[in-house]
Amino acid sequence: MSITESSSYYNHLEKMSINELLTSINKEDKTVPLAIEKVIPQVEKLVGVIVEKMSSGGRLFYIGAGTSGRLGILDASEIPPTYGMPHGKVIGLIAGGDQAIRKAVEHAEDDTEQAWKDLLMHNITAQDVLIGIAASGRTPYVIGGLKAARAQGIITACITCNVQTAVAQQADYPVEVIVGPEVVTGSTRMKAGTAQKLVLNMISTTVMIKLGRVKGNKMVDMQLTNNKLVDRGIRMIMEELGVDQEKADALLKEFGSVRRVIDSYTGHA
Repeated sequence: MSITESSSYYNHLEKMSINELLTSINKEDKTVPLAIEKVIPQVEKLVGVIVEKMSSGGRLFYIGAGTSGRLGILDASEIPPTYGMPHGKVIGLIAGGDQAIRKAVEHAEDDTEQAWKDLLMHNITAQDVLIGIAASGRTPYVIGGLKAARAQGIITACITCNVQTAVAQQADYPVEVIVGPEVVTGSTRMKAGTAQKLVLNMISTTVMIKLGRVKGNKMVDMQLTNNKLVDRGIRMIMEELGVDQEKADALLKEFGSVRRVIDSYTGHA
C-alpha cells in the first residue's frame, strides 16, 4: 500500500471534539515543512534547469488531476499578475480540462493519452520543462504525459508524496516529499496537497527571482490591477526613491510600472 493511502494515526474521528480535531490536523501539518526540507537538493536541481530553459525562451508546464491539477493551475495563474511575466510562459493543465477546476470530471485522470494531447495544444517542445504533480504517484494522466514528453526529449519532473512511483520513473528530476498518512485516511488534499503547494511556491518564486523579476525583495513587475496593488506600488517607489506619496503616485501614473519608475529615477530623485 502507498504511503498516501496508509491508515491514519488517528481513529474514531467522529467522536473527537472540535478542539481535538483541529489540534490533530495542526500537529500533522507541522510535519510538512520538515519533509520538504529533506528534498531541497532535488528541488534545487530542478529549479536550475527551469531557469536555464526559461532564460532561453522556454516555458514551464504543470500537469495534474484533481487537487494536484488545481494547485498547478493556481501557481501558473499567479505568475503574470505577481511578476509581470507574459501569459503562456507558465501553464497549468488539469485532467478533464477547465471544467475540472471546479467540479470533478469522472475518469478524466485515468486517460493515459489525454495529457500529451493537451500539451500538444500548447505546442510544447524540447525548449520547455514539464512537471507532473501527483500525490499518489500513479495518476495515469500524469504518467502518460510525462512518458510522451520524455520520448520527445522534453525535460520532465514530478512532485509526489510516495516513493518509487510510476510518475517518478518518468521524471528526470523527481521530487518525492514523504509526509506520511493523512488525518482522514487517503485525503491527500490535506498534508500532501500542502506539501505540493509549498514546493510549487518554492519553485516558481525562485525561478522568477532568478529571471530578474524581483528587485531587492519587491515584485517590481507586478500588474497594477487593483487599488491595493497600486498602493503597494506607490509605497515601493516611496521607499526606493525617498520621495513623498504624491510624487510616487505621479511617477507611477506617468510610467505605468514600478520597475520603469525605479529604473528611470534611481539616483535622480
